Amino acid sequence: MPDFAVSSDPEVQAQLDRLGALSPGADVLGLDRISRLLDRLGNPERSLPPVFHVAGTNGKGSTCAYLRAALEAAGHKVHVYTSPHLVRFNERIRLGGRLIEDAVLAALLAEVLDVADGIGPSFFEVTTTAAFLAFSRTPAAACVIEVGLGGRLDATNVIAKPAITGIAQLGLDHQAFLGDSLPGIAAEKAGIAKADVPLVTLHYPAALLDRIGQVVRGVGATWLAKGGGWDVAAYRGKLHYQDATGALELPLPRLAGAHQVMNAGLAIAMLRHQQAVTVPPSAIRAAMGWAEWPARLQLLAEGPLPAKLPQGATLWLDGGHNPAAARALADHFRKQSAGRPLHIVMGLLANKDAAGVLAPFAGSGATLHPVPVPGHAHHAPEDLARMAADTGLRTAAAAADVPAALDAIAVTLDPAAPAPVVLVAGSLYLAGAVLAANGTLPD
Repeated sequence: MPDFAVSSDPEVQAQLDRLGALSPGADVLGLDRISRLLDRLGNPERSLPPVFHVAGTNGKGSTCAYLRAALEAAGHKVHVYTSPHLVRFNERIRLGGRLIEDAVLAALLAEVLDVADGIGPSFFEVTTTAAFLAFSRTPAAACVIEVGLGGRLDATNVIAKPAITGIAQLGLDHQAFLGDSLPGIAAEKAGIAKADVPLVTLHYPAALLDRIGQVVRGVGATWLAKGGGWDVAAYRGKLHYQDATGALELPLPRLAGAHQVMNAGLAIAMLRHQQAVTVPPSAIRAAMGWAEWPARLQLLAEGPLPAKLPQGATLWLDGGHNPAAARALADHFRKQSAGRPLHIVMGLLANKDAAGVLAPFAGSGATLHPVPVPGHAHHAPEDLARMAADTGLRTAAAAADVPAALDAIAVTLDPAAPAPVVLVAGSLYLAGAVLAANGTLPD
């Protein structure tokens, strides 16, 4: 699935144009094409620093952010591969803690595409291969690698012997590829498990745990589930973590949202159950405040977009686009907006469950401001407004884009009412456009 990426660097753009021309028909999950591609390049995936491999429907990116923060706080150089990007394609690949430079990125993409004849790789397979080439050629202590889609057949799953694997929150998403059975999705995510490698997971309903257990036993992995091999909870203003090694009392994560306790706990458990890299408790403690993950309950405090709103208003940005993510958002803003008007500016891709995303906000008293998602097939704003009304939400007229929606919110506010809470949500592509418009670029 091409991401319609663009770059201000002409050499990078030339390679992105080649990427964008790849056949959409090649987007069939499987490891054959990337294995052939890597083989032509000398199998760089066999020469990576120790790999922390993370799957999940929601929360895997935040988990990767905590892993990176803790590893770097311990003084280690870390490579990171995540997707999608928000503003710049370079965000997908971090070399030793820094976004990959344009010249290096252009050369890597060209190197991969130049040997791809006859294979028909997908956009993501080429990107993954380029990342693995970069990671194999640049010294570092560890790699943090986020699964793109699923797990068992995801391009990142060519890594034969990671240091540790982890699975974050599970839910319905990408049903066209993974189906609409949660136990089936759990089995696909558990496909990253490897023989004699620890697999760390959260706690899930029994049917999901049963399917994960079947996969784990089939490959001979060591399974450490929350509530069994480790546990985490927040109380008395602290994050409390415990496993067989001992207990940690830590600051609460700086990343907003109660769900971040689980993401942080998963990262801590992964760090403490691997043997490849030393990470002391002090580094884990620092990671709670260091971790950054743009467009996930990100407060935009400065810039031209929050300036459109009246004094005292707060503007939040989140790329949540499935029902599970929406439930976490609704829980967060039930507290954040108590006694204040809540406005939701939403644009959602056409292949997403719009009714499922809107449902958690029922009863919130929020007003929905529907917008398009630039450059992508999306739910028509008028359809979003209709579904929101069916959910019991107030609705406003469709706006051309997020800045126009913020202008509309500002002019319709009651000056005597409390300052509003505004959430922009529904799509990571929309979130990227917001960050670009506000000049808040991920670095």
